Amino acid sequence: MLGCLLAVSSAACSGGPEGTPQAGQDGNATDQGPIVVASGLDVTGSGGVRQQLIEEWNRKHASSKSEQAKLVELPGGADQQRSQLLGALQSGSAGYDVVNLDITWIPEFAEAGLIRPMPEEETVDRDFINRVHRTTLWKGRSYARPFNTDVGLLYYRPDLLEAAGIQPSRQPTLNWSWGDLNASIKTLALSPGRGDDQAGWTTQLKQYEGLTANTVEAFASVGVELADEEGRYRASEADLKKGLDELLERTRHDRILASAVSADETATLADFAAGRVAFLRHWPYVYGALRTLLPPDAYSVNRLPGASVLGGQNLAATADSPRAGNARALIAFLTSQESERCLLDAGFAATRASAYNGNSRPCWPRVAAALRPADGASTATGGPSSAPPSKAGEGGAKDQGAAARKAFTWTLSGALKEAVQRPRTPYYGAFTQVLQAHVHALLSAERPDSAKAAGRLHLDLRDAFEGK
Repeated sequence: MLGCLLAVSSAACSGGPEGTPQAGQDGNATDQGPIVVASGLDVTGSGGVRQQLIEEWNRKHASSKSEQAKLVELPGGADQQRSQLLGALQSGSAGYDVVNLDITWIPEFAEAGLIRPMPEEETVDRDFINRVHRTTLWKGRSYARPFNTDVGLLYYRPDLLEAAGIQPSRQPTLNWSWGDLNASIKTLALSPGRGDDQAGWTTQLKQYEGLTANTVEAFASVGVELADEEGRYRASEADLKKGLDELLERTRHDRILASAVSADETATLADFAAGRVAFLRHWPYVYGALRTLLPPDAYSVNRLPGASVLGGQNLAATADSPRAGNARALIAFLTSQESERCLLDAGFAATRASAYNGNSRPCWPRVAAALRPADGASTATGGPSSAPPSKAGEGGAKDQGAAARKAFTWTLSGALKEAVQRPRTPYYGAFTQVLQAHVHALLSAERPDSAKAAGRLHLDLRDAFEGK
């Protein structure tokens, strides 16, 4: 899924919210800094919001050399980053104090003893969205704080829909089902202006984590759960066939772009922007990205029909860090109300309810100034700056306006509150590889046999969840 985004958590500096740890409180936090944070690349680019938050922390602790923080960005995709972090923490060679972990990795790193449990007094913060906070838990204990989250959304092209005779009253709403989506796709197929390279919708079906997300969404939409909260496999062959049939129905050749089976986030976004599809399943950051690709009236977004998978990253303190107290204080700062507001304004999905309901403190002023678009357009959810925006495709971007941004954040907040998790297991790496291999083979088959695929998948998933 688009990029392992980086993460680090909430208010722990002077003047921060009460109840958060202060830098230097921990008895093991006397070693010299810097506090080293390891994370995936920031999709907001060089000098993006995560780096800006680290710099804000450093400014607030300028008088203390031991409390300075340093961000180390790991190259490669999610699987490569996971392998690098596991190797580094198991060997103790990297000196990382804070790690930004994909939410699916928490059970594995916790079970292996590579990250510290959060002190009990630091785990109670009801401002975190409940379903998002649950991703920090393993066997009843919290091992991290939510940094940024993610959820699948449905983007669509009103211009293409209206050209096919689908008026605004028949376009996506909060109550849309896959039946409604398929009906619109059928109407699009009958449009006289439709090209041979066009289709109704697209999503990420390449053999990588995006395929796992789409598969879990299809399974959850028909009531199929693969594992319980303790990571025990619970599906049957009949369950798997039911879920695979739902995925095959969604990805019929007369509905989905043919290239979807080899497409990732970047490719599907390009297809949507080029007008090859009218509907796109993608992540929240795309709302901000589209302002540089399309005019403001050429795209919109709503809830994804059926179930939508939760994504994102959590910040955890490493088990052998000699700067544990400072690490936890930095995590608290990076997940504070101010920092979460900065993340939302930069285009990420924030983990705190207050960021969406208007009750949060504003983004740190110097971070907000650094993130303000050079063309003067508004941030994802903030107010406009003084310079007039330019049009998309003419050397700049044009913002959709305050009302559209407010509607987007409201839609995003609702989707996060109902999102489903991928299986929670310390063997997630094995699980996702097995699932991807079987599902991709099924989708690529000339005559897919869901019953046979379900039988084979059942045997391999059972072994994967047992660590075999």
